[in-house]
Amino acid sequence: MKKLMLVFGTRPEAIKMCPLVNELKSRPDQCETVVCVTGQHREMLDQVLRVFGVVPEHDLRIMKAGQTLFDITCDVLTKLKGILESERPDVVLVHGDTTTSFAAALACFYLQIPVGHVEAGLRTRNVFSPWPEEFNRQAVDIVSKYYFAPTETSRQNLLNECKGPDGIYVTGNTGIDALATTVRDDYKNEHLDWASDSRLILITAHRRENLGDPMRNMFRAIRRVMEVHDDVKAIYPIHMNPAVRKAAHAELGGFDRLRIIEPLEVIDFHNFLARCYLVLTDSGGIQEEAPSLGKPVLVMRDTTERPEGVAAGTLRLVGTNEDSIYCAFTELLDSADCYLSMSKASNPYGDGKASIRIAEALLG
Repeated sequence: MKKLMLVFGTRPEAIKMCPLVNELKSRPDQCETVVCVTGQHREMLDQVLRVFGVVPEHDLRIMKAGQTLFDITCDVLTKLKGILESERPDVVLVHGDTTTSFAAALACFYLQIPVGHVEAGLRTRNVFSPWPEEFNRQAVDIVSKYYFAPTETSRQNLLNECKGPDGIYVTGNTGIDALATTVRDDYKNEHLDWASDSRLILITAHRRENLGDPMRNMFRAIRRVMEVHDDVKAIYPIHMNPAVRKAAHAELGGFDRLRIIEPLEVIDFHNFLARCYLVLTDSGGIQEEAPSLGKPVLVMRDTTERPEGVAAGTLRLVGTNEDSIYCAFTELLDSADCYLSMSKASNPYGDGKASIRIAEALLG
């Protein structure tokens, strides 16, 4: 019987890994499943674990005030070493592009433990965009044995890098699996009640490379558009980063049709996503989740590691220039044809069965 360990530590990782945890734990006759969380995020991570009913066997509890990438990398490496030596898993599964994933994969490499990379093969080819995520995902793929690519494009990226084809599996994205648990027909929320008489815009913005002028440009464009579209309301669940909060309140504060609210738990966020009109974001996973719910996405970044969504027409890459965002946002609000072409485009990120495919690839 195989022993599989899953290591993750941030909210986005947890949303995409918990469905896989539960799928593997439903197969106790085939594998022993061990969960180790690093706590790179804390409160936000714990919220997701509760939603999916996942209780970790190990918790590194690394999060501290003002933590840096140096802190996260060093703490994961040193604290995970003893757990890996004690558990001796047959395979360690990590997800995506976080510093937790990079450090965990490196620890496994040092101990010669096989790594399985969930959401493997995404690329922008610019190691500084997104930063540090592009480096992290490429580094994890260097040391991995198993590659669980969400799309054919991701698979081809791996083949182009001379990764062995026998270790690559196209599975879809586990983030789509999560929506089956979180999106609910009977969901209610006071903020959605407030926006029920309008087209609701959902905003997320937090990327490190967008801090400063790019983020202020994004917020100014959003406000300009909303000032001339009085049938629109917006909700921005704001990131915990003080720099993000300062920019958001400076540019968006005091506007009565835009609510800046605290971060949402995963059930709340996914149900807001299901009920919004469109999304403006610089995030990653939302580029997969929103299209599966029929929501157009304007990606406020200069690059995306999810080109399948752009090719399919569900995403539009608009950068961080104020006028570019203003024009694209205005067009989606004013043109029914433009909106329908994006909202009805085929979702390229899977059918909600990625966790099953990963389990079958690992366990036969």
